[in-house]
Order: sequence, then structure tokens, then C-alpha cells
Amino acid sequence: MPAQLGINGFGRIGRLVFRAASANPDVKVVAVNDPFMPLDYMVYQLKYDSVHGRFNGTIAMSEEGGKEFLIVNGDRIQVFHEKDPAAIGWGATGSDYVCESTGIFTQKDKAELHLGGGAK
Repeated sequence: MPAQLGINGFGRIGRLVFRAASANPDVKVVAVNDPFMPLDYMVYQLKYDSVHGRFNGTIAMSEEGGKEFLIVNGDRIQVFHEKDPAAIGWGATGSDYVCESTGIFTQKDKAELHLGGGAK
């Protein structure tokens, strides 16, 4: 069973982590959080990369029941827009690990806030 990964921050680093994870069968991205990037722009930024080129796969988006999802190669990835890591529903998505790629929560006490959202 692949490791379930959540990504906090979908800027340059977060998208590179996403690309690397999508190419690795031992890792499955199940959630992404970025408080400042709208869903349609996430799709655009992931699809087109000025350095790495187009994403090798299908990318779409979906909004269902007040929740947002990236649909990547047929897999639904829940999207959050939370500023507070403890408010992100990592546990509800099944995230085993969280990649902190915002550059903000770099101290141990701040990074541990993800545990409040259910990250293991």
C-alpha cells in the first residue's frame, strides 16, 4: 500500500513534490492545502511548468458538496484553503505524512500543528 501524502503549500516546491510523488508508485497524494491559490489556478500551474514542461497525465477539477478536488490521472485529491495547519483535515483524507512546503512552519512546534489536523 502506498504512503498517503498531504502537501501543504502548492507553490514551486509543493508542485515539484506532487510531480515526484505522482511518478512514484509507493506514494499517493491524497490532499493539497494552499490558502492563497484558487483551484483553477492550481490546475493551470500543475499542468504547465516553465522548467519541467507539461504534466504527463490528465488534470481536471471538481467541486462536490462544498469540497474541492483535483482530479489527476483519475484520482481525486482533496483541496483545502486553510491558513492554520491544525484546521486542515489531513486525518479525514487519510494522510500518513505531510510535506510542509510553505516555508512558514519550519520550526518543530509550528510543524507539529499538522498533527492537530489528523496527520500521523
